[in-house]
Amino acid sequence: MSNTKTLSVNGRSYQSMQQPLVVVCVDGCEQEYINQAIQAGVAPFLKKMVEQGTVLSADCVVPSFTNPNNLSIVTGVPPAVHGICGNYFYDLETKQEVMMNDAKYLRAATILASFADAGAKVAVVTAKDKLRGLLGHKMRGICFSAEKADQATLEQNGIDNLLELVGMPLPSVYSAELSEFVFAAGVKLLASERPDLMYLSTTDYIQHKYAPGTPGANAFYAMMDHYLTQLDTLGAVIGLTADHGMNAKTDSAGKANVIYLQDVLDARIGLEKTRVILPITDPYVVHHGALGSYATVYLGATADVAANVADAADKIRAIPGIELVLTRAQAAQRFELPPDRIGDLVVVSERLTVIGTSASRHDLSELKLPLRSHGGISEQRVPLMFNRKLSAIPADHRLRNFDVFYLAMNHTQ
Repeated sequence: MSNTKTLSVNGRSYQSMQQPLVVVCVDGCEQEYINQAIQAGVAPFLKKMVEQGTVLSADCVVPSFTNPNNLSIVTGVPPAVHGICGNYFYDLETKQEVMMNDAKYLRAATILASFADAGAKVAVVTAKDKLRGLLGHKMRGICFSAEKADQATLEQNGIDNLLELVGMPLPSVYSAELSEFVFAAGVKLLASERPDLMYLSTTDYIQHKYAPGTPGANAFYAMMDHYLTQLDTLGAVIGLTADHGMNAKTDSAGKANVIYLQDVLDARIGLEKTRVILPITDPYVVHHGALGSYATVYLGATADVAANVADAADKIRAIPGIELVLTRAQAAQRFELPPDRIGDLVVVSERLTVIGTSASRHDLSELKLPLRSHGGISEQRVPLMFNRKLSAIPADHRLRNFDVFYLAMNHTQ
């Protein structure tokens, strides 16, 4: 670092650290995964964090999806500030449904880029490439995805020859090895490059497949524990959180509980009168079929917009399995979302239920196991763990996953 001791980023102050800081976002990490892994005896380092570090619970951003939460973590603020409120949205300017993975949609600076500008050595490793451009926006340093590690160049990613460095073959995007590559790369980078700040972000492929305490889940957390041990041995301060939790979305027989909201609205309001957008949508739909517990609904322009919105809201609330229906203004306030990037209505389903558009638009043939997904309020509680004791945190502070950098930099002892 330069002589700068404290930086202000998006209205929050961050103190530079004497030891390397590694922040880990474990995609889809329902808190029970960690509890069960510790109880099974396969996660001794996580147990050590419980006993000698600090273990808290925090709220993630709703919608509890990957992009809005990862960007909240690296900016330290909610989507109302940074602008990324889903993986996918309806662009009112272009009248198109688009992925929100282009940095042009980002409205705030990241902690990573700000510290890099101040002279810190910064590294980012993410599992899927969809996040790389957002996380590394305007950041000088190392930034690459495990998905495309074989294509990394010194010019574009700040590093090359990654497969040789990490000592692993290029992993499949649908595998536990994609996340393992992230951890293995993090250990190699900390040992060889000694970054001041490092951000590691995994994929939730395993969490979509396996419930907490199952052999598949415990094997994943044992792998993670192995690499966390090495990061700790190398002297890193570790802050661990999640972008969202995960829940089963099935009935007692294991059949997916799906509300095909576009089909319902077409039948009750009329064809082409509404547009249902699912912000969970991304290129990687094999493990969740683009089904999550959050949707946003756009209504066509009418003479009486308020009455149109109220009528649609009432019809949606009457659907079994719906937990919450909010207007744009209500959702923007409650969930701290940018109002220009959500629909006229925001819809959240109950814990065991997901929302789809039309049945014909969802291919569930690749779901070999009972559906597990996320997106709603029921997946909002996530772990917030540190391998250091924290100094006093104000009792009235609502802990969020995007406090992880702030707490690690300002409150670790």
